[in-house]
Amino acid sequence: MEHADGTETSDPEASDGSDPDPDAADGRDDAPRPEGPPRTMLDVREELTPMLSQYLDLCVAHPDAVVLFQVGDFYEAFCEAAEEVARVCEVTLTKREDSTGTYPMAGIPIDNAASYLEALLEADYRVAIADQIEEASEASGLVDRAVTQVITPGTVVDDELLSDATATYLGAVAGSGDETALATVDVSTGECQVTSGAEERMSEELDRLAPAELLRAPDAPDFDLGFETMVTDADPGTFEADAARETLSAYVAAPDSVVGSEAERRAVGGLLDYAEYTQGGDGPLEYVSRVRRYDPERSLQLDATAIRSLELFESRSPRSGDTLLEVMDETACALGRRRLVSWLRRPSVGEREIRRRHDAVAELLDRPMARETVREHLSEVYDLERLVSRVSRERADARDLRALKNTLDAVPEVKAALSEVESDPLRDLRDSLDELADVRELVGEAIRADPPQEITEGGVICEGFDAELDEVRAAEREGREWVSNLEERERERTGIDSLDVGYTQVHGYYIEVTNPNLDRVPDDYTRRQTLKNSERFYTPELKRREDEILSASERADALEYEVFAEVRADVAEEGERLQTLADSLATLDVLASFAAVAAANDYVRPEMGADAVEIEAGRHPVVERTGGEFVPNPADFSRGSVAVITGPNMSGKSTYMRQVALIAVLAQAGSFVPAREARLPILDRIFTRVGASDDIAGGQSTFMREMAELTDILHDATEESLVLLDEVGRGTSTTDGLAIARATTEFIHDEVGATTLFATHYHDLTELVEDLPNAFNLHFTVEKTEGSDGNPDVTFLHRVADGASSSSYGVEVAELAGVPPAVVERAREYVREGEDATPADADGDGGSDGDEARGSPDDDASTGESATPADAQASANGRASEGTLAAYVDGIESDDAADGPSTTDAAADVLADLRALNVAKTTPLEALNALDELKQRLDERDRNRD
Repeated sequence: MEHADGTETSDPEASDGSDPDPDAADGRDDAPRPEGPPRTMLDVREELTPMLSQYLDLCVAHPDAVVLFQVGDFYEAFCEAAEEVARVCEVTLTKREDSTGTYPMAGIPIDNAASYLEALLEADYRVAIADQIEEASEASGLVDRAVTQVITPGTVVDDELLSDATATYLGAVAGSGDETALATVDVSTGECQVTSGAEERMSEELDRLAPAELLRAPDAPDFDLGFETMVTDADPGTFEADAARETLSAYVAAPDSVVGSEAERRAVGGLLDYAEYTQGGDGPLEYVSRVRRYDPERSLQLDATAIRSLELFESRSPRSGDTLLEVMDETACALGRRRLVSWLRRPSVGEREIRRRHDAVAELLDRPMARETVREHLSEVYDLERLVSRVSRERADARDLRALKNTLDAVPEVKAALSEVESDPLRDLRDSLDELADVRELVGEAIRADPPQEITEGGVICEGFDAELDEVRAAEREGREWVSNLEERERERTGIDSLDVGYTQVHGYYIEVTNPNLDRVPDDYTRRQTLKNSERFYTPELKRREDEILSASERADALEYEVFAEVRADVAEEGERLQTLADSLATLDVLASFAAVAAANDYVRPEMGADAVEIEAGRHPVVERTGGEFVPNPADFSRGSVAVITGPNMSGKSTYMRQVALIAVLAQAGSFVPAREARLPILDRIFTRVGASDDIAGGQSTFMREMAELTDILHDATEESLVLLDEVGRGTSTTDGLAIARATTEFIHDEVGATTLFATHYHDLTELVEDLPNAFNLHFTVEKTEGSDGNPDVTFLHRVADGASSSSYGVEVAELAGVPPAVVERAREYVREGEDATPADADGDGGSDGDEARGSPDDDASTGESATPADAQASANGRASEGTLAAYVDGIESDDAADGPSTTDAAADVLADLRALNVAKTTPLEALNALDELKQRLDERDRNRD
């Protein structure tokens, strides 16, 4: 097994239970590890006490795991495992001694094990739980123990270790190249899916699903994973074609009808074999009854970058709750929460399916009473998917079955609330709600309304359900009634008013007489116990009744457990019906949640299947909930596919781009959207290149990472895709960055045709609209006034408008951000110097192909306003692009040539220095200083000429 930190341990055992070679385990050269058999015990294996020998055998059988060994009410670990458990779980390290030596020991309480197990999983360990599988009272010698579960990050099934909102996936990869297969299973619910495709696509799918644990077949690629996971090199034999087919055949009658290739069979076969191993290895997991093949192309594809950038599930800021999921989650039960995550992670591309979801949301929106009644009853619904898993694995207790009954009680109420619905999807959902009246009746008649947690100590089964149990209970009850009346009878018989009848677990029933009354004790009393101030006795009849009561009680408890197990098995047989019901309830919950959010936030139904994105008064679903007053903005791509967006930082460019993408995600997930109106095409993918990050460990700089993401977009985007680009090219020199940004825009426009929002501070890009018929300019408006200090005050209006921005207002943004006044004022001086150095009457060509530099992003420096689309506008505003500067230089040369040699030498020196300037390696401040120096030299030349 390969851990996330790159260390390795041995492979998990095959499910046949054969032991590995202990000598091999003992022959490792690396430092002792908590997993596997302790070396100190291996050295004295034949001399260990029976209990420690049993522990060692289990460690040998599970060399990849930390074995927790039940001893009474604790799970204990020994030697290196104990030291690590004590460190990770912060428990006391003790010791155990026997004739072979002293061994470190640490334990965790069984009744409160969840938090300690979670700590071990987070520390990247597998944990093998070795339970006592027989009662200590029935054992002849050492209590038998066995590993009943191997807990790993991908195979957690206990509710305390699971999140209601998300699935925990175990993944498996087999094959390579174009035949790479990926299978996943949620062991807690039984959801099992498999897909295949090119290696690159499966890598994207892995990043999107982010399984908590990943199994690798011997021929699987070594993916560069973008998420944290436990990577396991599973038993290679389980991925062989014949073995995998045999495993899969236990779940699917005709495996070839479900999976599409041998690689898929091998991936899902190896996956399920490992899942069986972790759950005790007793055979197929009966609740995994629906193995499905899916095609990623049949959903809106959101890679891991897009999911992170759009903040679907995790916020990039420290504030909690700033995610799309938090905004949209008005679900009433755990089933709905997980389904909501699934729909947001994988929105539909099927127009009919999307329309049906919208139809259902529309009717639930129009029927508020029905919607709220449905949501009220759904709040009573238990997590059926995980319950079915627990029932099938024989781990459900009596309270679980009562929770099942409460869930089934809610189903008729939900159906009644939907009795008058008219839309086809809601009617279909209503009709699919199986009330499972037989199961509800069975559990209601069998299990008491408020049963105890422990199912082996009685008080679970209702009276009247099982005749034999009732008879045994009657005998027990009759005996207890006889005892309860004994005290009164004996007081009358003996005349001892202080006589008491009681019971202790150690001594059983007794008659207690105080010392002053001992002379009145009858002859048939037999002394049982002497106390300080009294004596305890029993009679032959009391002893007989005691034996009958205890025998009946033990028999009743045992019989109750047998009856409970039969009821649980009967429920397990209806697992598929319960899973189908869970599926319908989950879908209904999400649709009702969508309607509730739409009602609360004024969402509208989008019109799907349009030729272009057209949104009127669109809003960002998260920002409008977490910020102040939100300014809605339109998005109209009916006039072109590429929008070049300019404007200062803080003006709302990124929010605007993301809101367009989120509206599309919500629409295709089946939700209404935050807008006045929306007409949307069915998108196939959403790509985002937003924000800066690096991967130093992987050898990638910020710019390299940016270019890698851009490469994926340019290769994979289609005419049906939505592309968000923010500041492409900013990670390198101005010349190179602008060239990349310009070429990217042209390529997307000419070759790809994707709907694209390109936010940039390269104002020269706005000129592209003159050459690209399907491109147009947008900018975010700013209100500029003169402040009391004579410097401009700016107000960001967060409104989008046609055309290009006139400035980036970098210095003003810096001032608003709290940059020290001295720095802000000095920056303004540099800006003014830069503007003064630029002739107001220059009329450049807007940037020729031979320009050294075309623009300057204000991420690098706020050096004044960059070029606008029209040269005339540049001249009118007293600004010049670098193309205009080139024209100015040409003017100097012509001027000097006309004036003759007297001034040409000085100008030639300036031009030589200007041409020698390496713009690509010049910082903004150095450029301003160089420009100021050149300007002074030219001014000196002009004075000499005058």
